[in-house]
Amino acid sequence: MIKPTLLLLTTAAISLSTLANASVEAQLTQCAAVQDKLDRLICYDKLSASLVTKSAVSQSPTTEVIAVASSTAVITSTVNTQADAVEEFGNLKKDKDEQVINTINLTVSKVTKDPYGALKIQFNNGQVWKQTDSRTFKLKPEQEVIIEKAALGSFMLGTKDRNTTIRVKRLK
Repeated sequence: MIKPTLLLLTTAAISLSTLANASVEAQLTQCAAVQDKLDRLICYDKLSASLVTKSAVSQSPTTEVIAVASSTAVITSTVNTQADAVEEFGNLKKDKDEQVINTINLTVSKVTKDPYGALKIQFNNGQVWKQTDSRTFKLKPEQEVIIEKAALGSFMLGTKDRNTTIRVKRLK
């Protein structure tokens, strides 16, 4: 007697979960079809919120419910001054998306080498950069250099009078 009831309950649960997944897939395709980015995000947030509430209702009291907060926060952007942007250029920990500077000009104050032969360059504004590739590159104090953004978050250091550059990263 217990086996037919268990079989019936299992079949009912599987059919309900299949219908629920089909409904979620249909809602996901509807959200994906929305052209406006913000409206599409709102659609996904509503869908995830409805799934969280449905799963919270259907779960037993002994299991842990993880709630996902919907993103209703308003993002405000602040405009950096030119001096702040130059000061933060290359500082990956504090690098922001609204930073628009791609190139800076600096004056070398001191050049040293680490035990592996990589250059460690200190500039007049207090920034310290280190060479990350193995190319040879000669620099002197009081020399003007250009540091520009490169691919994948890296930076290239060069001079106006030479056509060669080295890859660098900011230390301070």
